[in-house]
Formats: sequence, C-alpha cells, structure tokens
Amino acid sequence: HYIMGGVKVHADTQMTTAPGLFAAGECAAGLHGANRLGGNSLWDLLVFGKLAGEHAAQYAKANANVSINDKEVDAIAKDALAPFERDLNNSNENPFQIQHDLQDMMQDLVGIARTGSELEEAITKMEGLWARAAKAASGGNRGFNPGWHTALELKHMLTVAEAIARAALERKESRGGHYREDFPDKSAEFGKVNTSLVKDASGKMTIRQVQKEKMREDLQQLIEEFK
Repeated sequence: HYIMGGVKVHADTQMTTAPGLFAAGECAAGLHGANRLGGNSLWDLLVFGKLAGEHAAQYAKANANVSINDKEVDAIAKDALAPFERDLNNSNENPFQIQHDLQDMMQDLVGIARTGSELEEAITKMEGLWARAAKAASGGNRGFNPGWHTALELKHMLTVAEAIARAALERKESRGGHYREDFPDKSAEFGKVNTSLVKDASGKMTIRQVQKEKMREDLQQLIEEFK
C-alpha cells in the first residue's frame, strides 16, 4: 500500500513476469496509482482477485507436470536455516535491532515528504543494513521463533525499502501521496511513464522508465459511459 506501486502483472490475467506466479490487490499496484484513499484494496481484491484466481486455475490445468530441482530446494533450505548457525555473541547481528534501525532510517529520510539528498543518504545507509542482515543470528528452535522469522524477513524488508527510495529519487515530481519537497509540482514527463525496478542475478537493483500503455478502446468506452 505505501509503495503506491507493486509487482508488474499482465492486465488481463494478473500473472507476473515469473510464469505461474499470480498477484492481485495492492501488491500489484491496483487501480488507484498514487491515490491513498482508505478502502481502495476492497475493489482490487474483488475484481483482480477474481481474475487472478481464474487464470491461475487455467494455468495450473495447462501446466500440470512440473519438476522440482532438489539442489535449488536444498540451497534455499540451507539459506533459511543459516541464522541458527550464527552466534549472537560472535560479532553477529540481532535481527530486531536491524529492523528497528531500518524503521528509524525510513521514517527520518524516506517519509511522506522527502528530498533528493535525503533519499540518496537512505540508499547509502541501506548498503550497511544489507551487510548487517547477512549476519543476522537467531537462537532457540524453529517453532514459534520471532527472531528467526525476522531474520528471514529482513531481506524482503530491505528490498522493498530500497525500491521505495530509488523510485522516489527517480521521480522528480510530486503526485498523489508521493511528495518531493525539492520538486513540489506534477511533471508532465513523469505522468506518461511508470518507474520499473528489477534486481539482477547479482542482487543489484536497476531502474528504468517505461512508457504507459494506451488503454484498450473497449475499456476507455466503458469509462466514458460510466461518466
């Protein structure tokens, strides 16, 4: 919701760029763009959840035979259990403290009103947080262990935080709930594009501007009739 964007999906099927993975609701940007009125998510869930469910079922029926790569599964399991292999008393990091520091940094530098210099500082500080997250340690067992859960979630929190900061830095304008104190007005240039971020195989996040697609004539006609 607070990203005011989301996972790229096909407009009709709601399938993401990862074949077989579907997304619906505000995690897929939704109808409302930069608008942050309460209750928006209900429309997204009803309309696009229906589309995603129908097309996910069709995809599953058409692609029944899948193969699992055991080496990939083992690597993911090993990575997930890595926090248990680290000792908090041996120069490793407390995941709760990293989460707290990320929250403070985002509140101070990437809040509702932000500037380019603040966003650049936030992106620089995230490099240190990423390094600390790689050392996040967890004691105890696997059952009901919030420390372990937080250690696992840190990479996702940091990915989303970095995407928010980089997209906000790229958009040199103010629109809807996105406000740049150094660019307080709307920009005609940015009104024609979507800001797209992708992580490559090395984990580096790249950014580009994608021209918005023209709305289908039947949908445009429907909107005009509704007006």
